[in-house]
Amino acid sequence: MKKTTLLHAAISNVIAQLGHGNTLCIGDAGLPIPAHVERVDLAVSPGVPSLLGVFAAVTSEMFVERVVIAKQLKDQQPQFMEQVLAAIRSLEVSQKNTITIDFIDHIDLKQLTTDCKASVRTGECTPFANIILYAGVTF
Repeated sequence: MKKTTLLHAAISNVIAQLGHGNTLCIGDAGLPIPAHVERVDLAVSPGVPSLLGVFAAVTSEMFVERVVIAKQLKDQQPQFMEQVLAAIRSLEVSQKNTITIDFIDHIDLKQLTTDCKASVRTGECTPFANIILYAGVTF
């Protein structure tokens, strides 16, 4: 049995295959996932699992250099956005790097998902709670 936080085999496999600059999306329950993008569907019920819980598990194995978030999350869900930023700051400390944060329109974020290696669907029901993670390198 794995001894790291992330136990989900499909997500762990996706992360193992990422190269520098490849992307992984963690999305809310309503984010459309393009047919050609690998779908890892974790949604069980509203809020289960949460986007932040999945973010923590994914980033226990994935080195992140950049994130893209919809500006609507910042504008319309400021309390949730603060939680996301706190999680990113914590990740920066544990990875010992600075993570670039880009805010773009939600429509543009959905377009970027077409280039993701995979999209993880959560049970998150907070509007605009989607994040695209860009793989960095550890050296």
